[in-house]
Amino acid sequence: MRRALELGRRGEGRTRPNPAVGAVIVRQGDIVGEGYHPRAGEGHAAIFALRQAAGAARGGDLYVTLEPCCHQGRTGPCAEAVIAAGLARVFIGTRDPNPRVDGGGISRLQGAGIEVITGILEPECRRLIAPFAKHVTTGLPHVTLKAAMTLEGRIATVSGDSRWISGEESRLAVHRLRDRVDAIMVGIGTVLQDDPRLTTRLPAAEGRDPMRIVVDAELRIPETAAVLAPGSGAPTLVATTARAPKEKRERLQRRGIQLLEVGDQQQGRVDLPQLLQQLGGMGIQSILLEGGSRLNAAALAAGIVDRVMIFVAPLLLGGSEGPGIFAGPGVDNLARAIRLQQLRVERCGDDTLIEGEVEPCSPV
Repeated sequence: MRRALELGRRGEGRTRPNPAVGAVIVRQGDIVGEGYHPRAGEGHAAIFALRQAAGAARGGDLYVTLEPCCHQGRTGPCAEAVIAAGLARVFIGTRDPNPRVDGGGISRLQGAGIEVITGILEPECRRLIAPFAKHVTTGLPHVTLKAAMTLEGRIATVSGDSRWISGEESRLAVHRLRDRVDAIMVGIGTVLQDDPRLTTRLPAAEGRDPMRIVVDAELRIPETAAVLAPGSGAPTLVATTARAPKEKRERLQRRGIQLLEVGDQQQGRVDLPQLLQQLGGMGIQSILLEGGSRLNAAALAAGIVDRVMIFVAPLLLGGSEGPGIFAGPGVDNLARAIRLQQLRVERCGDDTLIEGEVEPCSPV
């Protein structure tokens, strides 16, 4: 199953609206076939593994990160192909949360006399399909909040200097993240302070650029901002409100910049839950939230963050000023603290990556 997970990760960010899935076929202790789902419209993981195994699949075992589908989509149902191949056992990482499947594939396999074992490395397999699972069950994108901070929790110096708090290996890891998501989201403060391109920069020009989303209630974004510059294959969307100047709005739209009005009429801010609903309706399954501190705080308070990834650098800035990951006062007592679960801690060069899922709870 670990090999199936490794294969499945190759499809991350490419399979929308489908999930990323990996599969391995074993017979008499040897791998005879393996595959992953590369993109929508092409074969699913189990189909590629069966093609490679050919006749050697009969009597063997299939390890697949997600329950084989049992419905006709752009490709045929995997469960039927597994039955036709004569496999003896199927080991499944997790059930398919899609209401069109959700146990139906397992029942079909069992009805055909195939032994089915579920829950193999289930947390890892569920993590692989997290964006798909949230979108297919709620219609909303999965949001990962990413930040780099010093040991005392600062994301920049008192003057706003933040390049670079994290080390080279951490920055490379972030570009790999960008390569696997549908969109990157930042606040207007980050654009004004850093003028980022928000593109994916991997060795040998590998990777893909996701959609760039700027949250900008008053449309303060400079028309010369790097994120608006032509040349990248990634579209740019600016989420704004009715407070955006009409003339500037029209100029940006003529340049092909998509504007989305999702304002909070009472406070004049971008309504983040409403923004997520609209993005989900556009088919966006995964968003990497790269701040800054005001947007991070607003997203956390709105309850839209699913995962947190914090790169902690071995740096100390000293003093009592300088921005932290989250702006504003935060919660007023520990009982209301946002808690993380399924924690993972690993070294990333000289930095430490702390990652966890946000425990379901009410918004702050």
